[in-house]
Amino acid sequence: MNIALIAHDTKKELMEAFCIAYKFILSKHKIFATGRTGAIIAESSGLEVFSLAYGSLGEQQIIARIAYNEMDLVIYFMDPDNVSESGLMEILTLCDQNNIPVATNLAAAEVMINGLQRGDFEWRDLIAR
Repeated sequence: MNIALIAHDTKKELMEAFCIAYKFILSKHKIFATGRTGAIIAESSGLEVFSLAYGSLGEQQIIARIAYNEMDLVIYFMDPDNVSESGLMEILTLCDQNNIPVATNLAAAEVMINGLQRGDFEWRDLIAR
């Protein structure tokens, strides 16, 4: 499965800890991330990460992949004080249009990552791309 990981600056440490904690699950999937987030994840966890551009351009690249239904799960740790500066609404809308599960906080991300481990998202493999 293709998993998109995005984290605002104030949430990068949380994303790093999340990826270290769930490395054994994430390592079985293809990970996409914005530039700096991807570099942090790869360095700290040893996971192979397909890093896109830095900042909002990387976010737009992920949005394009979501629009084309190329992502199977999106984890977006955003800073609630800077939502206006992000593409969050566009991501949420596109995920809804394409039935792509999305988590915006640690609690939801942990539920989804454990569901991923159980095989709860295998139905995504049946969707024609």
